[in-house]
Amino acid sequence: MEYKDYYKIMGVERNATQEEIKRAYRRLARKYHPDVSKEPDAEERFKELGEAYEVLSDPEKRAAYDSLGPHWRAGQQFRPPPDWEEHFHFGGFGDGTRTSAGARDFSDFFEALFGRAGFGTGRSRSFTFSTRGDDYQTTITLSLDEAYRGVTKTLTVSVPEVGPSGEIVEQTRTINVRIPPGVTDGRRIRLPRQGAAGPGGRGDLYAIVRLAPHPFFRPSGKDIHLDLPITPWEAALGATVTVPTLGGPVELKIPKNSQAGQKLRLRGRGLPGSPPGDQLVTLQIVAPPADTPEIEELYRRLSQLVTSNPRAHLGVGR
Repeated sequence: MEYKDYYKIMGVERNATQEEIKRAYRRLARKYHPDVSKEPDAEERFKELGEAYEVLSDPEKRAAYDSLGPHWRAGQQFRPPPDWEEHFHFGGFGDGTRTSAGARDFSDFFEALFGRAGFGTGRSRSFTFSTRGDDYQTTITLSLDEAYRGVTKTLTVSVPEVGPSGEIVEQTRTINVRIPPGVTDGRRIRLPRQGAAGPGGRGDLYAIVRLAPHPFFRPSGKDIHLDLPITPWEAALGATVTVPTLGGPVELKIPKNSQAGQKLRLRGRGLPGSPPGDQLVTLQIVAPPADTPEIEELYRRLSQLVTSNPRAHLGVGR
């Protein structure tokens, strides 16, 4: 019998990961599936592909296959090592016959390695090639208010489908997606069986949430940041001011002698969740312009009364 290079059939390196093998199988299964492929040898290639995947996707079979060594070449005459059955025992494939259009017999090479043990004589080995369609990814853009309250969005997506004549076509579909309250930027929402069609059913669709910029709020996970302008006297004397939050305005107490850049926390006023996020308020002291003689005089008097130097730490004089 001839040696089969399953890695070559799959188009992957011998050190390929399971995820790489899975991706290669999905890609080639779409290309050579007899129901859709125009390739003249599609059925035979599809059969070889399924057999290769049966081996390389199973860690036990792959390890046994790899133990033959890397020096064999596809098409070489092959005979299993004399002690093969003593070291490896494979069974449980069943004795099914061709009961579905997707069923394909194992090759002699496969049976020599994996089909000698676990079967009675004369039993027919077969298996069904079946793979889900590809998963797809799209983006949903939400306002921060929508993320706070939750919303239902309608997505329009285009994914490959098998047309009536077996050709692969792009088909546009609309899907309603329920976004829960408190969703954060970058969140992946899985929509089962809304991806591309495949022999084993549809893949999934993943909607990635992106939050649109807000005029004054900045999200960070479930926390919300806000820069709050206050006057010099509110900072010096302390005050209670009204602050916007996603849930509506609340009262915030400004401590006496507050400084620019100081952060105050409104607990539970961020995006909802378990636990909810907070709102972090950064104080910005805004000095009124000296645009009248009276205000200018007040600034002059203040400069005479205040003797502290805000630049003392820089090692320079006033």
